Amino acid sequence: MIKINELNKHFDEEVVISGFVDEIRNLKWVQFVVLRDETGKVQITIEKSEEANKELVEIVDNLTVESTLKVTGKVMDSPKVKLNGMEVIPSKIEVTSVNLGELPFNYKDISTVNLDTRLDYRYIDLRSEKNILMFQIQSTLVRYMREYLYINGFTEIHSPKLLGAASESGSEVFEVKYFDKKAYLAQSPQFYKQMALAAGFGKVFEVAPCFRAENSNTSRHATEFTSFDLEMAYINDFNDVMDLEAEMLAYAFEKTNEVYGEKIKEVFETELVVPKTPFPKMRLADIYQELEERYGYKIDDSEKNDLTTEAERLCYKLSMDKFNSEFLFVIDFPAEKRAFYHMRDENGILQGYDLIWRGVEITTGAQREHRYEHICKNAKEKGLNEDVKFYLDFFKHGCPPHGGFAIGVDRLTMLLLGIPSVKETQFLFRGPNRLNP
Repeated sequence: MIKINELNKHFDEEVVISGFVDEIRNLKWVQFVVLRDETGKVQITIEKSEEANKELVEIVDNLTVESTLKVTGKVMDSPKVKLNGMEVIPSKIEVTSVNLGELPFNYKDISTVNLDTRLDYRYIDLRSEKNILMFQIQSTLVRYMREYLYINGFTEIHSPKLLGAASESGSEVFEVKYFDKKAYLAQSPQFYKQMALAAGFGKVFEVAPCFRAENSNTSRHATEFTSFDLEMAYINDFNDVMDLEAEMLAYAFEKTNEVYGEKIKEVFETELVVPKTPFPKMRLADIYQELEERYGYKIDDSEKNDLTTEAERLCYKLSMDKFNSEFLFVIDFPAEKRAFYHMRDENGILQGYDLIWRGVEITTGAQREHRYEHICKNAKEKGLNEDVKFYLDFFKHGCPPHGGFAIGVDRLTMLLLGIPSVKETQFLFRGPNRLNP
């Protein structure tokens, strides 16, 4: 079976192709069928006057758009054909499935289609060339992030998503019935990434679903999402983690740009800017000072212990104006709003960071607390003693200094391509009001 984008390698050869019927033009003397697969489109041409085509003509006479075909035919170089300068002259057409009715909406023109309607019929919405391209780009980006880690000695792991105790924050977990017990869906693979390092793995990563029971109806939140997580041992401090993340993203962006850079400009009307390393970094307090001095952004001091949504947005402008960089590491957060397993210095300052890209936080990363006494103290302060006892045990028998981060794949895709919402960049969106299809 040949993919449509490979047909230009098979001129004057008989091939077999399959796909959806994208268009039918049934004229007096000739029939044209445009066949579409995930790689492109091609014109199938049938001359009605040829006796050998009688059966083919009858098939096309009864054909409906969006049915699927298997076509055997010869690939012809035809410069007069507007669609890619080629056509397939068929000797056999097999209808492999039939579209039985009118589509719920025209996926080729969604300008008047409600997003909820598109999500209700996602299997139709995803037929658009733009959506298929979006997921091909997403797949390529994740592929090269993975490739960078493989090159640098990381091991891919697959941790459980059913937990016996609530992780990180009990208020944001989904509880499920597990036989005669309670179980919880994992908010992240954080605990198990760290367990792997306590076991001596050295460097690990995972690409997997995560679940957050947050009733957030925003353009960048979901109750289930795909997270790209990694953890690495024997670091000097959290700067090692930031350096690795910057280098990984620069590598993946460069490779993805080589494959899809022109398509991204053409279809999404945006540019994939390959970043230069190292990424700039600023202290949280300094950011608020500069946002006020440069752009007149003022907030109460009580809000300055984290980045507000507006401050995140302005960080993009600040970083471009100050460093000519789309990326900005924000450091020196107070520990009060961060997870108990993040390391703190003697002044209580978090040994971690947020990474802001194009005005949105895409990563929270840190050096982790690996010393048993310290992490037990941190957990107790957060009221998590018994809930995380199994996790605290990981550090009783030695664990190297380590750190890591996580990136939401759906949010990364949204920012990369200028898509308005993660509802569109998730294959199937899950939010507070959506569990189907």
